Amino acid sequence: MLLRFRVANVRSLRDEQELSFVASEETEEDRAAARETVLSDGRRLPVHTVLAVFGANASGKSNVIAALKNMKRAVLRSYADWTSYDGIPRDEFALDPKAVSETSLYEADIVLDDGVRWTYGFELGQRRVEAEWLYAYPKGRRQVWFERDATRDKDFDFPGDRLHDRTRLARTTRPDALLLTRAANDGHEQLTPVFDWFKSNLWDVTPEIERSQREDYTAMRLLRSDDFRRRAEELLRVADLGIAGVEVEQTSSGRPLVRLIHSGGGEQTALDWTLESWGTRSWFALIGPILLALDTGAVLLIDELDASLHSRFAAEVVRLFQAPWVNPKGAQLVFTGHDPSLLRTPGGGRLLQPGQIWLTEKDDRGATSLSSVADWEPTDEEDLMASYLAGTFGAVPKVSEGQIGRRLLRTDDTARMEAEEV
Repeated sequence: MLLRFRVANVRSLRDEQELSFVASEETEEDRAAARETVLSDGRRLPVHTVLAVFGANASGKSNVIAALKNMKRAVLRSYADWTSYDGIPRDEFALDPKAVSETSLYEADIVLDDGVRWTYGFELGQRRVEAEWLYAYPKGRRQVWFERDATRDKDFDFPGDRLHDRTRLARTTRPDALLLTRAANDGHEQLTPVFDWFKSNLWDVTPEIERSQREDYTAMRLLRSDDFRRRAEELLRVADLGIAGVEVEQTSSGRPLVRLIHSGGGEQTALDWTLESWGTRSWFALIGPILLALDTGAVLLIDELDASLHSRFAAEVVRLFQAPWVNPKGAQLVFTGHDPSLLRTPGGGRLLQPGQIWLTEKDDRGATSLSSVADWEPTDEEDLMASYLAGTFGAVPKVSEGQIGRRLLRTDDTARMEAEEV
């Protein structure tokens, strides 16, 4: 389970920003929407299973997802892919020349299956890992497993003797690779579980791209698992698409052939896949990753959830992760979106509590700030959708009604006057 994520100097996230799943203990509604996670020290921590990131176009919403993906990629591939002659891929803030010489920060607070909380992070320079650290909290107090500082004569510090193979790890970890990656590549018994958390989490989905791969994945799961087929067909039916079932065949090309069975007029017809609408195919493609995340308790990242789905569909995805009886393993969802109707149920209640709603906004430097609606302390009765659209929390486009049309008209008039002068 992911508790917190910190990042700095990555894409538009210039200054240090934090995304937190931990519910505020001061707000009863926020705690009620969260899931209690029992830590190894017996403490019960309220943790959200869903976070939504809203904001204006180009405000940096997608960069929050990208930063989480970057951290996963670094952990999994730093030893194999990073080389001193190519430099370390960082995605540093592009609008400030000083950012190139500063480090990029990543840190995640996670809880493993045994209830132990871990904090793992690192800072990347252009050519080397400038810092790296790993802390554990098995009994509530911090245990330092290792700390790394490239500016010291001795890069690595291993307080105590809890970590095995310390000397070999320090000797064989390259300056341009992460120790955690190096250790996992050797099958280090103590550190591999932390590595495996990143390997099995932070799965990203962008509905408008790579859809065909997700369609194939969903189709292959349909072929291999009757239980998956049962649940997938139910999700297709509940979406009210007039779908009664699905046919899948394995072809000689290796790609599965999918036909959805539509009911109408008392008859059922299997349609060619190319005749299905964009929305239907997008929903089908999402079913595979969603059910896999729910089955394994993973963290799923969906960029622009509402881009190709009706708001009712998007809301149902949120409810899947919110409902304990559907999501018993505590899978988590982080999604970005534009549709403010996701802040309100059809009956006028709240689909998401303030602590689950995060906002991105750019300042005059082009840097993104990330904040929670809970920071604004809305009242229990406040309509979050109405307040968001009114700009109460910021993070909405600064465009007045008709402004775009007036700008176009002004541009046309200017161009016509210039043409007449010539």
